[in-house]
Amino acid sequence: MTNRRSFLKNSAVTSVGALILPQIIPSTALGMGGRLAPSNRLVMGQIGTGSQGKSNMRDFLKLNKEVQFVAVCDVDTNNLQLAKELANKAYADNGCRTYGDFREFLDKEKLDAVSIALPDHWHGIIYTAAVEKKLNVYGEKPICRTIRDGQMIVKAVQKNKITWQTGSWQRSNANFHRGAELAINGRVGKINLVEVGLPNGSKGIGTPPIQEVPKQLNWEMWLGPAPKVAYRGVSHWDWRWILDYSGGQLTDWAGHHIDIANWGAGLEHTGPVEIVGEGVYPREGIFNVPVEYDFMCTYANGIKMRVANESRLKFGSGTTWYGDKGWIHVDRGNVLTSSDPKILQEVIGANEIHLIKSNNHWQNFVDCVRSGEKTIAPIEGAYRAISVALLGEIAMQTGQKIKWDPKKEEIIGNPMAARLLDRPYRQPWQFPTI
Repeated sequence: MTNRRSFLKNSAVTSVGALILPQIIPSTALGMGGRLAPSNRLVMGQIGTGSQGKSNMRDFLKLNKEVQFVAVCDVDTNNLQLAKELANKAYADNGCRTYGDFREFLDKEKLDAVSIALPDHWHGIIYTAAVEKKLNVYGEKPICRTIRDGQMIVKAVQKNKITWQTGSWQRSNANFHRGAELAINGRVGKINLVEVGLPNGSKGIGTPPIQEVPKQLNWEMWLGPAPKVAYRGVSHWDWRWILDYSGGQLTDWAGHHIDIANWGAGLEHTGPVEIVGEGVYPREGIFNVPVEYDFMCTYANGIKMRVANESRLKFGSGTTWYGDKGWIHVDRGNVLTSSDPKILQEVIGANEIHLIKSNNHWQNFVDCVRSGEKTIAPIEGAYRAISVALLGEIAMQTGQKIKWDPKKEEIIGNPMAARLLDRPYRQPWQFPTI
């Protein structure tokens, strides 16, 4: 049987301009079940080439002996060209193809994996579409804008048995891993409270005037399933402050600090049973996400989790686990502190819980695509992290205590609140059927 290396060596070449380029063949096309031999490159594409999309490409391109980016897709031709140039420079060729529509990209490209970084309101459709093509996915957090989107993405990943890595890269940083591992192994005793500090919200920009859509931007495609609105200059970074596309700093950072909180408290496969809280919302302007937020979640095992903007909490940003024997706090900037410095020197025994360890989030994805092992940031944990934020959002919007069944994933006894588990898609976009 011809192996993939000899197949590539003997395959035909394709002429592109003045260059002669080898034809890149994904492992899936060679009957390898989506798994790669250790010596072969992972054939990848990128959907969404804005700031985060290009950042992820750069991290993957550091592994260019293991990864080959062959195509990129975006609704902004300026970003698309920059991403194409990134790939071409890494491989010293001109072979990276470009697309303006993810459907054409997914239909035409034969890939092993795809990296995706998009506004949240697109995640339900595009993540599910990629997974249904049986592509391995590196998907940015938060994985969904609504609970319903998240449920369908998880279902698609489980059905198709692909490798999924969430862009919650803090799990691959030593201080977050160490803090979570100490907490879950009882080094502060029985955990009774976890505090999660996320960034303070944006104060808003009023209502900018309607503008002409830039020539490089396909505004209709950018909006996709979101409500039809006039262009007011908000299409890239600042979409985070509009509820139709995101939940602001709350949902933007949930996939980081709430994810770490769940990891260290053993809550990444469940959810709260009760959520209550309050938010402060802008009184005018097109920015309408909460500028302040503070809610408490109660779990069936008695643990409480308080999620708030950082200025409301003692330790500010990051995650703090409180137990009956002390506390541990972690944050970016390599922060790892505790109520007693001796706690941080504790050794985790051979028979205790050892969390998956990674020193490079992007390498971990590539390695797991090869091996078939679960990544350090799988889909289930990502969904549980963002669902905490989305349930908190519902509690703040309704001003009511929300009761949640984490097994059935249903709001109990409140039909009006339950309606907020979903946001209708604008036609002709429809929710995927899995």
